[in-house]
Amino acid sequence: MAAQQAGAAMAEPDPGLILDDRGVPRCFWQPSMPDYHDHEWGRPVADDRRLYEKICLEGFQAGMAWITILRKREAFRAAFDDFDFERVARYTDQDVDRLMANAGIVRNRSKILSAINNARRAQALAEETGSLSGWLWKHEPPAHERPGTVDRDYWDSNPTSTASVELSRALKRRGWTFVGPTTIYAFMQAVGMVNDHMSGCVCRQDIEAARARFRRPG
Repeated sequence: MAAQQAGAAMAEPDPGLILDDRGVPRCFWQPSMPDYHDHEWGRPVADDRRLYEKICLEGFQAGMAWITILRKREAFRAAFDDFDFERVARYTDQDVDRLMANAGIVRNRSKILSAINNARRAQALAEETGSLSGWLWKHEPPAHERPGTVDRDYWDSNPTSTASVELSRALKRRGWTFVGPTTIYAFMQAVGMVNDHMSGCVCRQDIEAARARFRRPG
């Protein structure tokens, strides 16, 4: 028994988790974005504007670190009328020039044009189906496709999912851009369509409870 206890004490910690100064486990990436990890990431979102915002910001992130986008989020919100897609859909070439001159955001013309295009696609989809959120949440993966255990190996080996591939294709068929399967999987993780907090993370059960209480739009 003593030998077993000694072996357990010497076991390597889960590489997907870090411990804070009180010994509370969290996902390995939490120290770089503590508030985002603890209070936002993975919590279900039903608001059309926030969902459009998240798709846009995930698109802007392509090729960059998410922390860069997070630090610029308030500047993005100011520049894009708080991601009111009804207003962004009416942007003109003058707005593109204004955005390209804004040092507070990512000044990538293709991504800016994509955000405007996607606003128009979001507007059309909401008019057709009643809400952007209702249509998006219909693509939430069923329980058997969501991982019961999330460790560092799962995290590193699964940049996409069956559901993110299907949602990506559905968006592209409707004319959306910068919505590849990896971008869409990050979107699904962020807005609570899946719970990819590490098994053992203090937030994981809280997110499961939030998902259980969440009333799916439709």
